[in-house]
Amino acid sequence: MIQLFFIQPNGAIQDGRAVNGQTLLSAARESGIDGFTGECGGNGTCGTCHCYIEPEHLAEMFEPSEEENAMLEFVATPREANSRLACQIVVEYFMDGLRVYVPDRQF
Repeated sequence: MIQLFFIQPNGAIQDGRAVNGQTLLSAARESGIDGFTGECGGNGTCGTCHCYIEPEHLAEMFEPSEEENAMLEFVATPREANSRLACQIVVEYFMDGLRVYVPDRQF
């Protein structure tokens, strides 16, 4: 299992787990993490699984697709350089210990 840490807007840390190849959104849901709506079912078309990835881990990931970049322009909280959609991130072994910051709102 891959250990994930979800940091809530109030600073509370929720532990999560994922298996290699699982999306970050799916892992968050299965781990009972608060703050992800995912209204489109994880298809990258709603922006309600917006999150901020700790910058040191961001460099290890694939760049966002053109479609993800476009959707990030419409998220409810400010887009930052480390903004991503959790449904578009496939968790891999090297992401063990990933810190994901949950925005204060999704819509």
